[in-house]
Amino acid sequence: MKNKYMMKAYKTVIVDDHPMVISGISSLISEFEGIKVVRSFESGNELIEYLNKNQVDLIIMDIFLPEINGIDLCKSVKKIFPHIIILGMSSQSERSLVMQFIQNGGNGYFLKNVSLNELKKCIYDAIEGEIVFSEEVKKIISNPQANDLKKIPKLSRREKDILILLAEGKSTQEIADKLFISFLTVQTHRRNILNKYEVKNAAELINYALKNKLLEV
Repeated sequence: MKNKYMMKAYKTVIVDDHPMVISGISSLISEFEGIKVVRSFESGNELIEYLNKNQVDLIIMDIFLPEINGIDLCKSVKKIFPHIIILGMSSQSERSLVMQFIQNGGNGYFLKNVSLNELKKCIYDAIEGEIVFSEEVKKIISNPQANDLKKIPKLSRREKDILILLAEGKSTQEIADKLFISFLTVQTHRRNILNKYEVKNAAELINYALKNKLLEV
């Protein structure tokens, strides 16, 4: 691809709570002409603090983050810094997540299994002012419906296991012991589930789960 961006190095920040994901994406996009990765963060609060003191042109952020999810974080950043290009990324492909992110000002969305060429095209097209999606995301949103924003995001198998145990009154440590995973892993899944359904605590989550029949096997 011919480089059109040499006159400006786009200062880029990556936000993801998994260091290996940050390292991988940073390594990949650092090879793209005109893209300069200046910082990375594992939480949204760290990002906001940095943006208040530093110039950033492009942010690539995970949708599921601790403290504040990527959908809400995008809205907060755009409200203060509307010029910043924000691309969302996720391993999950629910249409409702994509639509909410774009509705909150996001400039594009791709899945973490995106090819290198697709990722490069998404970034360069977003810089050109387009709303961009990786090919798999395009398929997901190709037949939008009026009630997409009201659709309930799906749970992964592990998330559902944890939700069921939470509904049974199990503590985080009890869930970790039963599923043979770490306490921290349970905490992360639990936080992501709360973010996914936009509830504040376990009580609200269980109520939401019962109302929407999420506990059915």
